[in-house]
Amino acid sequence: MRQVVLDTETTGLSTAQGHRIIEIGCIELVNRRITGREFHRFVNPERDIDEGAVAVHGISREDLEHEPRFCDIAEEFLDFIRDAELIIHNAEFDVGFLEHELTLMAHERPKITDHAMVLDTLALAREIHPGQRNSLDALCKRYEVDASARHVHGALIDSELLALVYLAMTGGQSSLLLDEESNGGTAGSRQAAGGEGTMDPATTRDLNLVVIRASEAEIAAHDAMLEKIRKSGACVWDID
Repeated sequence: MRQVVLDTETTGLSTAQGHRIIEIGCIELVNRRITGREFHRFVNPERDIDEGAVAVHGISREDLEHEPRFCDIAEEFLDFIRDAELIIHNAEFDVGFLEHELTLMAHERPKITDHAMVLDTLALAREIHPGQRNSLDALCKRYEVDASARHVHGALIDSELLALVYLAMTGGQSSLLLDEESNGGTAGSRQAAGGEGTMDPATTRDLNLVVIRASEAEIAAHDAMLEKIRKSGACVWDID
């Protein structure tokens, strides 16, 4: 599963007022692991930047005079995000600006969803933490993600922080496996010892669990994948 954590910085808050993108930062995740592949570009907006925006990200128009325009880096950007799931905090804002830029350059496919799926972590955080502050800063504090190196907002550093927040917020089994590896134990040993992860049988006795069985097509696809893995070497879970 390929995901791209994305953030932008802009000249202001509204495309209706002619504001433009000045920075794009992307971090690649594959199977919930940060791969080290990044897409990071500063962009010449060919217009002034609001003072309030400069106070947030610290980027002036003079800083961008010799940077490429969005139309110059658009295809490289779209190639990077193609067929991935975009992880964006307050996706409506960033997607709106990206689509505005693509529309201005008369791109034949200006809709971001024509190139990638979109997951809004702000909406996800509001579901998980209703009634609480769910800004990126608040989530960093809640999930103990170190944001001390960030003195101003920047597209790449905010993408890096969001990647860590997203992985923590959606940890599930991945977090459990990481805990097992770091502690040198197993989930079963922690449960037996009454540690984290222990479930009281009284809380599960009356659960109405739904079992969804795999279809014949899904089983066939699973068997085909196992066969590919067997050809590459022994499967540790498949030894007689």
